[in-house]
Amino acid sequence: MVYLGKSVVKEMHAGAKPELFRYAREMRKNPTESEKLLWEILRKFRNSGYIFRRQHPIDIFIADFYCHKLKLIVEVDGEVHENNDARQYDDGRSAELEKYGLNIIRFTNDQVLNETNTVTSQIQNYIDGWTSPSPPGEGDKRG
Repeated sequence: MVYLGKSVVKEMHAGAKPELFRYAREMRKNPTESEKLLWEILRKFRNSGYIFRRQHPIDIFIADFYCHKLKLIVEVDGEVHENNDARQYDDGRSAELEKYGLNIIRFTNDQVLNETNTVTSQIQNYIDGWTSPSPPGEGDKRG
């Protein structure tokens, strides 16, 4: 157990430190416009049993959105992610998170704000692919 101020957290996901949880809490208080809109989209999947969390600490990272049931991280990338150094960092970060058996879907701010139906469809397609049975002889690749 870890003591965080007035509350106790029994299980911290993948060894994230208490400081990261405090930072994530602050980030949840100040979402970008695209994060607000994506949060509205992701909350609609609750009715199907897929609960997403905002700004969820995993190891040394904070995922924009995370669904434990799907082992899915959904990231919203602003303009800062368009330069080569940021892309390399994002690729390395994704590789580290994939070591935990997680999958990552990335959208740009522009996609979330201007292509909402496409974003929703891509998330739904991921869920549909995750829930459909594996072809004969393929086994269950979901871990």
